[in-house]
Amino acid sequence: MHVPRPYDRPEARLAFRVDVPLSDGALVATFVYCPDDTPDDAEWALLPTPVLMLHGNGEEHGIFGRTIDAVVGTGRCVVAIDSRAQGESTRGSARLTYELMAHDALLVLDALEVDRAHVLGFSDGAIEGLLLARDHPDRIASLTAMGANLTPAGLPAEEGVETAEVAEAYELWAEQGEEGVELEDGTPVPSPDEARVVAELLRLMLDEPHIPARSLGSIVCPVTVMAGEYDVVLPCETRRIAGAIAGARLVIVPGADHVLPKVAPDVVTDELLATIESAERAYEDRTSRAATPWET
Repeated sequence: MHVPRPYDRPEARLAFRVDVPLSDGALVATFVYCPDDTPDDAEWALLPTPVLMLHGNGEEHGIFGRTIDAVVGTGRCVVAIDSRAQGESTRGSARLTYELMAHDALLVLDALEVDRAHVLGFSDGAIEGLLLARDHPDRIASLTAMGANLTPAGLPAEEGVETAEVAEAYELWAEQGEEGVELEDGTPVPSPDEARVVAELLRLMLDEPHIPARSLGSIVCPVTVMAGEYDVVLPCETRRIAGAIAGARLVIVPGADHVLPKVAPDVVTDELLATIESAERAYEDRTSRAATPWET
């Protein structure tokens, strides 16, 4: 069994939580963190454009803990989602796809009446961020994408074999396993129902995404594409993503593996804030030009 490395959960003020209901019965647990001096729930959206954070496969929003704290420390709110079937969100009945979860995130923004957001996405969340920036350019102010891939072939072949083996083990436990089992060291084993969801999420990585690189050419917001030096995503895949988006910055973090929010949270924060600053400077320039008549 894979035991994930621990991480620092957010310590910033949780302004409120809302479980956003979706048409297929899923409830998407959404956590809004705001500066301490934010007056009340109704006022948070009046602060600078918030940051939407989308986590990776099998995780929950707390993986961004230190970055959430840093962003809130700049006076900006964070909308952190537990993606469906993960964290405190429920599964619903729809077939899991990256397009579905990207649409879930958009519905969360709608429910919170957020017109535009900066997006920080990791792994599966980065894939969803690419889809949001491509398909809903009016809603995405900037994108910082870590460890994304466009197709299953963007991961090493041996990684796919290993993931398939793990998925098969979870599927077997879902069919034949028991409740309340522990490993010798006391680590709890997932219940059969939990194992079924884990297997489905692993299969998602094996079967998807299928995003044509050329389709990313329509992305217009500032984008930073990040990966670790020893990322599980193939280097050529990361370069392919960055090369497909006009003006995208490519950042490779030395000595880091795939899980940048855990192993390099300060670098993630710095690159996110730099991307936001670039986006807001460009937005102010466009707004200023639109308001000022051209001289003849």
